Amino acid sequence: MKTPLILIIEDDPGLLTGLRDNLELEGYLIRTATTVRDGRELAQAAQPDLILLDVMLPDGDGISLCRQLRRQGLRQPIIMLTARGEEHDKLLGFEVGADDYVVKPFSLRELLARIQARLRFLEPRPAGPVAVGVALADFDRHTLVRDGRPLDISAKEMDLLRFLVDHRGQVVSRDDLLAHVWGHQGEVTTRTVDNFIVRLRKKIEPDPANPVFLITVYGSGYKLVDQ
Repeated sequence: MKTPLILIIEDDPGLLTGLRDNLELEGYLIRTATTVRDGRELAQAAQPDLILLDVMLPDGDGISLCRQLRRQGLRQPIIMLTARGEEHDKLLGFEVGADDYVVKPFSLRELLARIQARLRFLEPRPAGPVAVGVALADFDRHTLVRDGRPLDISAKEMDLLRFLVDHRGQVVSRDDLLAHVWGHQGEVTTRTVDNFIVRLRKKIEPDPANPVFLITVYGSGYKLVDQ
């Protein structure tokens, strides 16, 4: 398996050096840029496996660069780095195609965990049915089977279930789900997310009123776990 290449686009010299040195110690290959222009060129030329992208850069902003890279077809994970912690800034980052959002100051352990999680998503998924609670999901065939019986499941429910399976063991917020499953459609709210979670629990939980597989992490979101 090849060593992942990470592109860091950050103009703070101290932070850039710290990130580069620590990520190299973790075994990653690192390329760096300090401007939008250089970051765009390196993203296209080096084809990194993941990009760490600062929001504020001397010749522009990371939000616009993220949008441009996505429009040009870049599909590798992008984690935004920013001092802005307001909810609307996070939502904007997700809307233009960012995969994750880390607010400065952040711990190295947290960032490493997020990088490792995103890189895991690039690994090929196993073919065939996947156990989800007491059901079996086959995402290629768009089927969900429980006790040998196929269940009715909508396309959006299947999208939500796939996202939860891809993030199994991790807490995902309602905003994450809105961004990646619904794309922040205007008519969709966090209440919609909650309603879809209830529907999925009825399909994959032995007792939907007392979930043990798709659990609520109060104040944070939801987590799909194995028992």
